[in-house]
Amino acid sequence: MAEKNGRGPALVVNAVSKSFGAVKAVQEVGFEVEHGSLTCLIGPNGAGKSTLLHCISGFLRQERGRITLEEHDVSRWPAHRRARTGLGTVFQVMRAPHDLSVLESTMVGCHAWTRTGFLEGIVKPPWQWREERHIREEAEAALEEVGLSERANDPADALPLGQLRLVAIARALAQRPRVLLLDEPVAGLRAGEKQRLGKVFRDLRERGLTQIVVEHDMQFVGSVAERVIVLDRGRVIADGPPERVRADERVIQAYLGTATI
Repeated sequence: MAEKNGRGPALVVNAVSKSFGAVKAVQEVGFEVEHGSLTCLIGPNGAGKSTLLHCISGFLRQERGRITLEEHDVSRWPAHRRARTGLGTVFQVMRAPHDLSVLESTMVGCHAWTRTGFLEGIVKPPWQWREERHIREEAEAALEEVGLSERANDPADALPLGQLRLVAIARALAQRPRVLLLDEPVAGLRAGEKQRLGKVFRDLRERGLTQIVVEHDMQFVGSVAERVIVLDRGRVIADGPPERVRADERVIQAYLGTATI
């Protein structure tokens, strides 16, 4: 796939497969993702969407195929190394961090680019004081980006689900990702929370952040996606803009029915 901006793709998934026993969850899946794009992965339950996302993030190891993040072949890298190279992940299942404020919870994401070790934590050299200031500033900027600056000092575990998910996204943004993976980000949210999250995603796209979103909510997909990739039984059955995917008979038969993108 040619890039709009002349750069190579932000992410390449090449013939990736993953099985659990006799179940072939992902089968020879391949696609490229442009810089600054927002791609939605959809499909029926059991289609392999979350498994594929976990393979990309490094929390699952694919059995075959290659995953390239910009110029890096990350296929055999552990998740933490992929995170340090610019791959952020927000999972569907979240636990509210205990005894941390919203700001402190967001600051945790900065570990991907900090250099403080055990000895530095004791000695506190001058550069570490500067780094701690940068961490706070980065976390504050991430909270502002998702619209939660006013809750920065509140206990994170006191937030409703919608705002807790925004904290998770802010934490991932504090990581300084170049590609952000999100697994069903609007699951369980109310209509107003979905609208707010959709605006966050569109703003991030305008800022140039590459996003890959696994989602079931077709209305939400239609409101944010530039491109939709449809999986069924572990294989890609459609790939293109929402209006084209909406009219694909294979997609209608496999998943959408009367739903609207």
